[in-house]
Amino acid sequence: MTVFPSLVLFGILVSLASTSSQPGKEISYHRLWRPLIGHDGKVYACSEKDLLAFESNGTIAWTLHLNYTCNFDMPPIHGGKEKIYLVADNRVLEVSLLNNGTSKPSAEVLLSTEPTKEGDGEIVGVAISTVSSSVYVNIRRRGLFAYAARGQLLWSAGPVIDQHGYQQGCRKNIADCYFNSVPVIDQCEASIYISNTGGELYSLSIRRPHFKWIQDLSSYGKVFSITPGNNGRLYVTVPTKPLLLALDVSSGNVLWEGSIGPLSTADHTPVVDSNGWISIGSLDGFLYSFSPTGVLKKFSKAAAVDSVIQVTPFLDCTGFAIYIAQTKMEGKISHTVGEYTFVSAMKPKGVVFTLYVPATGSIYWSGRYPGDQFSSLISQSDLHHFIVDERIVLAFVAASKIGNPLSCRSTRQKIMSSCSQVRPKLANIYTGSQRAILLFLLFESVILVLLAGLVRFCCIFWSKKKLQGRNLGTFLEKRRSLRLKKKAFDRTITELEQKAANEAVANDEALQKLGSLLQEREGIKRKLSTTYSLGRDRITSRSKSLLPLYDGKTRSYYFQGAKKESVTVFHTLSDTSSSKEHSSEGESSWTYEEKGKEPLEQESSSSHEDGFFTKDYRRSPSEPASSSTGFVDHECNVESAHEMKIGTRSLSLKKRRVMSSTN
Repeated sequence: MTVFPSLVLFGILVSLASTSSQPGKEISYHRLWRPLIGHDGKVYACSEKDLLAFESNGTIAWTLHLNYTCNFDMPPIHGGKEKIYLVADNRVLEVSLLNNGTSKPSAEVLLSTEPTKEGDGEIVGVAISTVSSSVYVNIRRRGLFAYAARGQLLWSAGPVIDQHGYQQGCRKNIADCYFNSVPVIDQCEASIYISNTGGELYSLSIRRPHFKWIQDLSSYGKVFSITPGNNGRLYVTVPTKPLLLALDVSSGNVLWEGSIGPLSTADHTPVVDSNGWISIGSLDGFLYSFSPTGVLKKFSKAAAVDSVIQVTPFLDCTGFAIYIAQTKMEGKISHTVGEYTFVSAMKPKGVVFTLYVPATGSIYWSGRYPGDQFSSLISQSDLHHFIVDERIVLAFVAASKIGNPLSCRSTRQKIMSSCSQVRPKLANIYTGSQRAILLFLLFESVILVLLAGLVRFCCIFWSKKKLQGRNLGTFLEKRRSLRLKKKAFDRTITELEQKAANEAVANDEALQKLGSLLQEREGIKRKLSTTYSLGRDRITSRSKSLLPLYDGKTRSYYFQGAKKESVTVFHTLSDTSSSKEHSSEGESSWTYEEKGKEPLEQESSSSHEDGFFTKDYRRSPSEPASSSTGFVDHECNVESAHEMKIGTRSLSLKKRRVMSSTN
């Protein structure tokens, strides 16, 4: 159901009650307009052509005559660096608080316009950016203007702009389309938000007239107020519904919307605390508070049936709690006509002030008027010279920090706390179904894996010169036969090793057979694991490392050459050998050579079948003539060395024979 609230007049809390020292002279009372709580704790408010600064106890600190009548609907605005801006008689005035009481002028005209009879040229609203030290003014039917702190025009923008060759803004009606809202600034995003008469919401950069996005909200209404959240959210209040919309500041998309009670047409601006909760009062007597995700909490200290909340709450000095004014009426009537709801009320009986934390639902303090505390605040201060309402008294309650147990924070700390809640999001370039996108990416990944495997297969097999022009089936069959031979050798070697381990003494024939099998198996392993696996049968010769041979008494070492088989055998005395048996021996050496053969290839062909080599033996020149050291027989084969432990005895598994020496 669409709700439209009627205007409820503010209840006057202070009547005309003051006597004059001169009988018969009438005293005039002026009304204080919408106040501002300054960073210094003072309350600033206009009254006709004067700007007054009050202490938190209601005492006037100073008064500045402006020569211009202040705008009733626009409160003073913080400008940073001890400056305040306000609108008076279609002029934007800059008030320097530091110049007050000095010879320098305290108020200067920053901008002046002359509106027409139709209202064109009237100042709609002003916004101040403390980051860029700029002033942004919306002038009816003329556009948005950005001024520097000294009054220089930086840039201007209208509701329609040609950007990247396309027309943006006022898509439905260009002829009668202009900006009609007060511009607001998101301090975290450095963006300006403003709406036009067609129900479109704009996001502009504070540096230049660049449209970040334009969101069409005409389906909700063409008149609404804008509130920056400074937490990644932008809030739009639609009073004719009434609705509260939360938008994403990066895209302008509506994140959630919440229904609220009927609103006062005089004052329906919500307030956002440092926790990110937005709160707005309703004429149904409830305070509506929404979390950043759209969770709703309703609060009412007094009975909501006969009370209303018709003024904007004030933030306390911490930024986490808010001060609320709930007015109790003698009678309140709500009636619905068609899609609209009207609320009317009689004169007020009193006001309930509350310090409330929306995020936790905690109540720190509550007070009532009439009461001794507020009666003394008004009657014993300079406020008794003015006509005040709930809004003025609520401002002084907030400035006095009544009932606040928490320590105050600076404006910078409040903004940093709010901005820390912003969660940057990556722009989603896909607009289709997420499931379809995931399936497509999975299918694409499988195709890439298959292509990578195919490329690797071609690189390994078909790019080799040995395989080009040959039958691949023959090559694979050859590899298969080599694997079968290797398995047969493994079984035979395992059986021989088990048999040798079970026997007390290993015979020479079994050792020779085992050494031969090990040698042939090593040849098959080389073919399978090296270049032969790519189709190359040639095996390069390699120098073998030094391998020890041990027979229990002496230690022997041999070297094998690279091109022709040449072995040098060194026999050294064992630690346990008899001194008698080797009394005349220090160290002796023998060498033999195999001539005319390649070390590996010839051995793998014919040598394995007969097991004999024709050797040419010669005594080492370094050996004495009277040496009685043994020599190596002509059937010696030193292709590879293997060791096997039988019990506690270590045997050298080589295809060799050792003969006793003769003198």
